[in-house]
Amino acid sequence: MAIEIHLEEMLKRKNMTSKELCQLIGITEANLSILRSGKAKGVRFGTINKICFYLECDIGDILKFDGILEDDDEE
Repeated sequence: MAIEIHLEEMLKRKNMTSKELCQLIGITEANLSILRSGKAKGVRFGTINKICFYLECDIGDILKFDGILEDDDEE
């Protein structure tokens, strides 16, 4: 995947569980799990905004581009 997700690392740095973050941002644990695993095909800006707010971080702390162009059709 061209976009790497570093949410797990940020949760550990902030000493927060994924369950706690889910409650704060208002999404299900299943949806956060999909995002954490890197299997999400998209994420709402509002969700990213809430994640960054509650983890007191920047978007670049969570999402990284690996430098590879990925076709939309790739799984």
